[in-house]
Amino acid sequence: MMALPPSSSSFLFIFIFLIFPTSRSIPFILIHGIADQCHSPGVKKITEKLISFSGVEGFCVEVGNGFWDSWFMPLLNQSKVVCEKVKKMKELKDGYNIVGLSQGNLIGRGVVEFCDGGPPVKNFISLSGPHAGTASVPLCGSGALCVIADNIIKGGVYTDYVQKHLAPSGYLKLPNAIPAYLDKCEFLPLLNNELPDKRNSTYKERFSSLQNLVLIMFEEDNVLIPKETSWFGYYPDGAFSPVLQPQQTELYTEDWIGLRTLNEAGRVKFIRASGGHIGISDTDMKKYVVPYLKDQTLTEHSTSKSGSRRMMQVVNRRGLFKAT
Repeated sequence: MMALPPSSSSFLFIFIFLIFPTSRSIPFILIHGIADQCHSPGVKKITEKLISFSGVEGFCVEVGNGFWDSWFMPLLNQSKVVCEKVKKMKELKDGYNIVGLSQGNLIGRGVVEFCDGGPPVKNFISLSGPHAGTASVPLCGSGALCVIADNIIKGGVYTDYVQKHLAPSGYLKLPNAIPAYLDKCEFLPLLNNELPDKRNSTYKERFSSLQNLVLIMFEEDNVLIPKETSWFGYYPDGAFSPVLQPQQTELYTEDWIGLRTLNEAGRVKFIRASGGHIGISDTDMKKYVVPYLKDQTLTEHSTSKSGSRRMMQVVNRRGLFKAT
């Protein structure tokens, strides 16, 4: 059999490389929930497991000082902080995935919908996200910060003061106070495009551009009220029962943010997992989360690839540093 001349072999190799798609993994960022921070044992453990199981580069993105700001920085401000950080991260310039934990999902969605000029988000994986709101302030305990939060809430959750000084007030949706919620709540009504006179087609366009939206609800979740908010399910206006499935809500039927568009395209995964709030097992993590972090099939036009650093990194106000 006659061999191809060297020049022909080189041309054939380049042709095959350009035409046939190759697999390349893009990085992910993890956004933690309330009363937490990137260096807390639980968040570190989840981040490091995701990196280990998927083999891709991952970053935990810190908001301000983490624990304190997760409680008392308004969510719109938290979203702006993360927006500016991801725009500065060269590792994300070709796109990235988001993994959200509880309240961190709303910050992540704020980045998707509100962040102008940011790199594209491909897949969004949500664990215990209060996407449709919550009818009760997240369980806290008796610590000093919780006492402060309780005192603020007693002043009225839909007052200007509480909205500007307590992060959860931005997604506390009381079914028996919907007019006040729509009028005074400063975050979730915007994020979910609930305000008729402020409905923004750009938010819908950006959210519906996701390749995959993975919504994981935990069966024993007693932090989110109702737990179905993890799927965009919620109570009807004016009543605390029954719980509407996501497809029964106006947000879905009117397609305010593109959830129906995504679902009809087969890009929404409604996952029911055992366990409590964010209580994901290794088995479920590998089954429901890791596949959306791994190989993204892309057509490469360059032979240059940076090696994947399989380590947890934290993005704080000063930039990147390796977690110890």
